[in-house]
Amino acid sequence: MKQNLPSRRSFLKTSAAVAAAVSAAHLSAPKVHAAENNVLKVGLIGAGGRGRGAAVDTLSADPNTELVALCDAFPERANDAAKALQSNEALKSRIKLTPETTLHGIDAYKKVIDASDVVCLCEAPHFRHLSLRYAVEQGKHVFCEKPVAVDGATTKHVLESVRIAQEKKLNIVSGLCWRYDLNVQDMMKRVLDGAVGDILSVRETYLTGILWTRPKQEGDTEYMYQVRNWYNFAWLSGDFNTEQHIHSLDKAMWAYGDNPPKYAYGIGARMARTDQPAYGDIYDGMAVVYEYEDGRTIYSFSRQQNGCFNETDDHILGTKGKAVILSGKITGATEYTQKKVPSNMYRLEHEQLYSAIRSGGTKYINNGEYMAKSTFLAIFGRLACYTGKRLTWDEALNLETPTKPSGYTADATPPTLPDDKGRYKVEVPGKGWGYHQVVR
Repeated sequence: MKQNLPSRRSFLKTSAAVAAAVSAAHLSAPKVHAAENNVLKVGLIGAGGRGRGAAVDTLSADPNTELVALCDAFPERANDAAKALQSNEALKSRIKLTPETTLHGIDAYKKVIDASDVVCLCEAPHFRHLSLRYAVEQGKHVFCEKPVAVDGATTKHVLESVRIAQEKKLNIVSGLCWRYDLNVQDMMKRVLDGAVGDILSVRETYLTGILWTRPKQEGDTEYMYQVRNWYNFAWLSGDFNTEQHIHSLDKAMWAYGDNPPKYAYGIGARMARTDQPAYGDIYDGMAVVYEYEDGRTIYSFSRQQNGCFNETDDHILGTKGKAVILSGKITGATEYTQKKVPSNMYRLEHEQLYSAIRSGGTKYINNGEYMAKSTFLAIFGRLACYTGKRLTWDEALNLETPTKPSGYTADATPPTLPDDKGRYKVEVPGKGWGYHQVVR
């Protein structure tokens, strides 16, 4: 581990290196302008279910938008997405895709970004830092799905991209959608206004069943198989707690003013996903304690195991009471039961993005700092569980982890490989980073 590197306080301050990256060349890059008919050209990167949903939401959020290009790592997924979107009766007149702009391949994102004014980044999380950097370098506005990184190195790369976007006044809206939900906004405002007093602890639960796997297809290299089955490989997804539990951890960060904790320790393992090569190398359960220097805490419980108790909610305990955010309840000195209002957070985040883009400079949105910090909070917890250590934020941020492939082509070598029986090794706590073995 490398220590005495960027601290939590300096994590999101402009460093000399980042300032140098935001050079005069960046500042003079051309800005995005709508065409004469006020139409903004949209590109989609990642054409799976979330990507297709984002395309529908972004086009529905602004009537003067057109989808002009999309890409996916796999040709069949790109083509299927194009057909599905073109069959949407409400939107098909604004789906301007052609065979030449329905693209596939690991590096096809650059052509999509070049063709667009606004891009939706919905590819596997590992690749998001690359497409985000290219998008802001090319002067494009961005909707960026969560999570945005898989380790400390990619997190720091994202933060540099966020700085470039800030200097260029490019809008970035994050797919951490609960920040845009009207009911959650109401509950969080009450908490931050003191309804529960001073916050002492936050307990986050994301307890669900096992999600999907995808089998290897004929012609897949090992690299492309792992990209196809990306959720189940930590180098691609950040592990399940990063990819999914990040929504809950983001609300914990929100409650604490987006200030990260100093320490994390926890327990985690693969318990129910045993003897299943399709599940790659990720865990299926983690419990993490995050500690602030002043004694405040975040208790994080995430699990993906079938047949178990399920709960997803946010429990905020203060000196004067308790709030349960998704349930809409406050008890203690203040009693409040929320009356839910209609709220499509997936649509609202895109509406806010276009409102800012079309404001003529009077509005500006850049969710980049909190989306990076919340992403790394999940990664921080994962690394504490993998190593079995009580880590500091700085140690985790600068921990060198083998999550980078040999390249970004179909025949590149992924950072994790199967044994002669097709099984993938899983990290073993207590041995330090990089000690892993096959789980049964």
